[in-house]
Amino acid sequence: MDLTWLSAIVVGAGCLVLGYCIRSKYPPRIFIKAKLAKSNESSRSGKKGKPKEPLEIENLADILEDFKMVLVVRNDLKMGKGKIAAQCSHATLGLYKKLHYRAPKALNRWEMCAQPKVVLKIESEEDMLVLQERAKSLKLPTHITIDAGRTQIAPNSRTVMAILGPVEVVDDVTGGLKLL
Repeated sequence: MDLTWLSAIVVGAGCLVLGYCIRSKYPPRIFIKAKLAKSNESSRSGKKGKPKEPLEIENLADILEDFKMVLVVRNDLKMGKGKIAAQCSHATLGLYKKLHYRAPKALNRWEMCAQPKVVLKIESEEDMLVLQERAKSLKLPTHITIDAGRTQIAPNSRTVMAILGPVEVVDDVTGGLKLL
């Protein structure tokens, strides 16, 4: 073999290795985000009405650093541990899906803080709704999970509320509640 062929093979193999290393360390997020944006536009075009506005918590994500999620569980329903875990999962996912397109900066800030979650208890549905109104008045996003009623509790029971926001603001809303 000629020396130029050998050097061409070595250079080509080096480029392949370099490309592999770069791709494994820095995945092509640009292309993934473009695909998600395109699929989002196509899925939204099928819905009636105008797209929802971004949530005001997006502005706080630019200036405040520490975000957390609080899950408020109704204690009066006497749910089992597994039921509470399932309902908390539903509430977390429900709020995450709500924020995914309407407040991505806030969601990213929470993820960068290691996704802290605190589970608190509340004594009644009325107290939970009052707490939700307090959170909404401070422009915090909330999600209340409503149970289908197939296992332990009555259908359409509000079981868990998720709240996400800056630590100080969320603590202002939930400060009087105790850990579950």
